[in-house]
Amino acid sequence: MFVERVYVPEGLAPDGAQRGQWPFAVPCVAELLEHGLTFTQPVTFLVGDNGSGKSTLVEAIAESFKLDAYGGRLGRLYGRPDPTKTPLGEVLRAETTSAGARMLAGPRKRKKGFFLRAETAFNMTENLGGVPGYWEEDTSAMSHGEGFLTMFRSMFDAPGFYVMDEPEAALSFTACLQLVGLMHQLGQSGAQVVCATHSPVLAATPGADIIEVGGEGFRRVKWDELELVDHWRRYLADPRAYLRHLIAP
Repeated sequence: MFVERVYVPEGLAPDGAQRGQWPFAVPCVAELLEHGLTFTQPVTFLVGDNGSGKSTLVEAIAESFKLDAYGGRLGRLYGRPDPTKTPLGEVLRAETTSAGARMLAGPRKRKKGFFLRAETAFNMTENLGGVPGYWEEDTSAMSHGEGFLTMFRSMFDAPGFYVMDEPEAALSFTACLQLVGLMHQLGQSGAQVVCATHSPVLAATPGADIIEVGGEGFRRVKWDELELVDHWRRYLADPRAYLRHLIAP
């Protein structure tokens, strides 16, 4: 692993007025300010509904390891110069392992890290095929799902710190299963993955630490205790139980 914990140092913590504003008023961010967030497994999932703050967390976690919130690689050769950090990313700090410290201090070409966010990944697949340091395939000629999988296999190919925000956005069920296999393999190989997701398929990755994010902050849960899993089970068993509240007979 490369990062043991992320936290906001006391000297950088927002004051009373700032704490009442976004993003510091979001329950999961407020809890992070108080207690930090410790990583216990090579693969960690942040699972929560829209607006729960999980994307805010993963963006700042990426920035704490010198990955910018726009998305891209550590020690990049191409991309936005001098990117502006998110409000939480400005104050969040990472406690790294010795491997993480060596990674950050090492030569640019030996740095292995990547932040993938759904909003910017489409643009990457359209423009980075064939660019040195990325992937050789012409992903602009592929479907979004095929392009995403090509990106995953090319950029997540060695022990490093990999952060993902809803990578399932363009993936089918079978493609999600392939990503599960890749993330499990990464965890076994010495890499570290932090992923925000809505997917019960991805969250079922064997051995992963699952953190549910919601109105009470965040808590560690087992896969079958996730509210997300419960809703999918109920919906697939009887869609009408949900749809009758939305669609007139």
